[in-house]
Amino acid sequence: HPLIELTGRLPLALRVVAARLAARHALTPDVLADQLAATEDRLRHLEYDDLSVRRSLAVAHDALAASGRRSDRDAALTLCRIGAVDLPTYGVPLVARLLGTDGTDETRAADALDRLVDVALLEEKAYGRYAPHGLVRDFARELAGTGHAPDIARTALRWYAAVAERALTAIVEPGLDLEDRRRPTAAQPPEHAAHVLAIPPFPSSEKAFAWGESELENIVALAEQHANSPDERAAAHVSTLLRLLSPFLQRSGRVAETEVLGRAALTVARRLGDEEAEACALGDLAGLHFLTGRQSEALALNDRALAIWRRLGRDSWTRRCLNNRGLLLEGLGRYAESGEALRLSLAYARQLNDPFGEAVTHSNLGNLYEHTDPRAAIEQHRRSLTIGEETGSVVVRHSAHCNIGYAHLTLGEPAAAMAHFEESLRILGSPGDWHGESQSRLGLVRALRLVGHGERAAAECAELLRRADARADRYTGALARHQLGLLLRERGRSEEAYEQWRAALDALDGTDEKAVLQELIALLDDSGLR
Repeated sequence: HPLIELTGRLPLALRVVAARLAARHALTPDVLADQLAATEDRLRHLEYDDLSVRRSLAVAHDALAASGRRSDRDAALTLCRIGAVDLPTYGVPLVARLLGTDGTDETRAADALDRLVDVALLEEKAYGRYAPHGLVRDFARELAGTGHAPDIARTALRWYAAVAERALTAIVEPGLDLEDRRRPTAAQPPEHAAHVLAIPPFPSSEKAFAWGESELENIVALAEQHANSPDERAAAHVSTLLRLLSPFLQRSGRVAETEVLGRAALTVARRLGDEEAEACALGDLAGLHFLTGRQSEALALNDRALAIWRRLGRDSWTRRCLNNRGLLLEGLGRYAESGEALRLSLAYARQLNDPFGEAVTHSNLGNLYEHTDPRAAIEQHRRSLTIGEETGSVVVRHSAHCNIGYAHLTLGEPAAAMAHFEESLRILGSPGDWHGESQSRLGLVRALRLVGHGERAAAECAELLRRADARADRYTGALARHQLGLLLRERGRSEEAYEQWRAALDALDGTDEKAVLQELIALLDDSGLR
């Protein structure tokens, strides 16, 4: 029954529930469950005569607070801090900051959290991740009151923003992209740089990605709580955090979280009157729309960002937006406009001495040329690859091989394409760039199917679909289902193929993916099942 979970399986809470139900025959378990679920003051409903969950929790807290052991007193303070910063889970590094140790003594935080587990005020949900039950969370909020809650929340936001910058520098290769993203905007708190210096760098991009994955749920919660906060200092920390976190979000492919946080970033930037942060948020949202197949919406967002950067005279950001504009126009079939934007982007890159920007633009020019001359496209991609090899850029090298693979598919050379897709994935490693990885995996599935390696193609397709579903990436999932249907049909499993194609067609609704959409319609029309 829902009452079991609503009481946190606490024996005393269950005794109170039983006593209340026994005393009032008209009060049914379902009605009481609705009362507990509908109110933030659940503790009020869990008192009966001398039985009180609130008093029981207070006794446990007060005993810790009055203890002669430092770990007990730290545990009591930790519970109060948890009430002031309402997050899904808590880890040792954050709690160390909330305790006021500035992160220099994480052992104290770990001991405090373990002590709260010992007295059943916290649960360890996963290794190193702690959370209170809802009843304990309600009690912790009462403990925190309103006195220092804004200060404690800002402490959490400062820490997340500082670590996000460390993650950014571990994930994004050195160059103008990294420099532009790190450059302070008008609303960035002046103390942010000092807080970053207090955080040790990540030893690898893998560690940075792992931190982002473990803390993402908390970051979403903080953004939702404070993006519209009247506390402008907290809002400024939110804006800084989301600007610095965005490259991780896009590269990890977490579609749902990227949309929520992207819209929060735009809202808070506008409220703070921070034009640079607003342009960043518009560009980041454009990137999300591109990744989910909504090129028309992406183009509109990108052009709004471009207008701001041009007005501010920020040439490197202007170049980036022009490159993205060319990419989006090519996807929409507006080839002449695409070429114009890309050639202008290339000129900016050379003027700025930006080899990464030049390589990316050559790559997008190659994608444009592929429609009319795939051999010329390969030449552009090889120029990009040469720059990538000279600069050691993983992103450029893997993208170049992926794009050369697609050009070979267009030329009807799947064996040559397969080698480039495999090399692209080898260079990228894991974790890396989800968009690049998904494109390489999709191309590899196509190449394997065309050379007759059906078993391996099916296995690779299943893996791509699994990874897309894990990220709630319906667009990539639809492209994978299209290929899976073709593989199933080749095996004579037509009904299963049609099921995959129908699912793909539904997922592509509202996107600008015309070629695959038209093929799916034709496949289903031929079957008579659309």
